Order: sequence, then structure tokens, then C-alpha cells
Amino acid sequence: QVQLVESGGGLVQAGDSLRLSCAASGRTFSYYTISWFRQAPGKERDFVVGISPRGGSSRYSDSVKGRFTISRDNAKNTVTLQMNSLKPEDTAVYYCAAYSSSFVSTSRERYDYWGQGTQVTISS
Repeated sequence: QVQLVESGGGLVQAGDSLRLSCAASGRTFSYYTISWFRQAPGKERDFVVGISPRGGSSRYSDSVKGRFTISRDNAKNTVTLQMNSLKPEDTAVYYCAAYSSSFVSTSRERYDYWGQGTQVTISS
């Protein structure tokens, strides 16, 4: 089992940067694909970016490609999401999620473990 805790959210202006972290418990962290999803008010929870267990591959949604970067440190059981050039439409609750596979799925139904979420608000 994996427990996930997100941190790093906040309120910033458009064009600014934020760094989110996902800290995981469990000794098998390196077996899991870790992804970030986000959910804006009144909308579905959408895939943002994910990284494979060893960090060899990643997938980005078109809306964040070139602005967001995901990385992981399996020795520290952490995944980091660096978000640059933030836009008001990036405003959402960001969730960290995990499932045991080498494939980075964009489908939230695949993911077995979820964090509690962290709010990211971008003002224009």
C-alpha cells in the first residue's frame, strides 16, 4: 500500500512558478507510476502529467507541455512537479496518484492510491 501527501500549492500570479511535491510512504515506491491530476470547480479530474516507476518515461497533457516538468527521486520517495509560466486556467486542486505499472496511464480509473490534494490558484 502507498500513502501519498501533496504539498507546495498556493496563490501566485500569472507567469509565476510553483513547485509541487508528492511524498509517498512504503518501501515499494519504485514499483509505481506516479501521476498528477487536477480538478477545477465543476469540472472532471483530468490527467496532467505522469512518470514511470524508474523515471525513464513521462507523459504530459497538451495543456501543460513545455511549461510543467515532472521528476522523481526514488531514494527519497518523492515526485516533484515544477510548474512554470502559470496561467489562470491552471487553477485547480492538484492530486498525486499512484498505481503499480510501468505504463503511464492518463485514465484516473487506473490509479489505486490518491493524495488529499493541494490547491493551486493563479490570479490574472
